[in-house]
Amino acid sequence: MGDFPIQISTRLIDRLTEDDEKVKKRTKKTKTGVPREPRLPETKVDQPQISDGSEQQKGTSTGTGWAVPPPLFMPVNQPPYSVSAELDAIRSVVKESENVVEKLRKQEKNMVQEVTQKAKDLHDKEFKIPEPKPMPCSVESNAWMSCYKENTNDLTKCAPLAQNFAECARRVRQLAKPADK
Repeated sequence: MGDFPIQISTRLIDRLTEDDEKVKKRTKKTKTGVPREPRLPETKVDQPQISDGSEQQKGTSTGTGWAVPPPLFMPVNQPPYSVSAELDAIRSVVKESENVVEKLRKQEKNMVQEVTQKAKDLHDKEFKIPEPKPMPCSVESNAWMSCYKENTNDLTKCAPLAQNFAECARRVRQLAKPADK
């Protein structure tokens, strides 16, 4: 089963003996009006009386006939329970608590990484940067701009390229108008 510490102190023994005396005092009632004769110890008729020198031990018994037990000597300096055992128990509980805290920290770290990764994945799915649409007529625009840069003195040479760009821009506007309506 389990180990239970028992502490016997002189105070406890004193209290127990006082309780016995108090109980004896309480149960002892005198009857009024009836003369009392001194009581003699009763002896059984079948047993012979043996004298073993109890005359010398009369001083050790109380008036009620109970023999006083010999004194019980207990070491005074020993605590009722082992302090080191209690400290070891506390240390083991603290060690277990530290292990649990460490496991929880690791678990928290893993959960933070998982949540961060899931949030990043969700963000990437929700907020993708749309693919840029190619600028309409970019080829024509680049052609007439480079022509103007090369022929700054004679811009008439770039007129056909400028007309191509203008027609391309007109077509794109016409395609965009029906989609807007």
